[in-house]
Amino acid sequence: QVQLVESGGGLVQPGGSLRLSCTISQSIFSMHSMGWYRQPPGKSRELVASKPLTGSSIYAASVQGRFTISRDHAKNTIYLQMNNLKDDDTAVYYCNAKHSDTDYWGQGTQVTVSS
Repeated sequence: QVQLVESGGGLVQPGGSLRLSCTISQSIFSMHSMGWYRQPPGKSRELVASKPLTGSSIYAASVQGRFTISRDHAKNTIYLQMNNLKDDDTAVYYCNAKHSDTDYWGQGTQVTVSS
C-alpha cells in the first residue's frame, strides 16, 4: 500500500512563502512521476506542478516562476517551494504519485493566503 504524507501548509500573507513536503512510503524511483495538485474552494482539482522520473518538470501557467518542485531521492520526498503567494493560491494542496495507470494521493494540506 503506497502512502503519501504531506506537511507544510498554513496561513501566510500575500507575497509570503511556504514550502510543502510529501514523503512516499516506498522508493521514489518506483513512481513514473510525482507532483502537486490543488483544489481551491468551490473549484475542481487542478495540476500545480509535476516532476517525472526523467525529463523536465511541468508547471501550471498560474504558478510558473513562483513555485518550484524538487525531490530528495534519499528521503523519498518531494517539495513544493511557493514564493510570492497570492490570494488565488488559497486551496487544499494534494501530493500525487503516478505508477502506470494508478494515481496515489496524500490527505491534503490547507494553504491559506490572506492578509
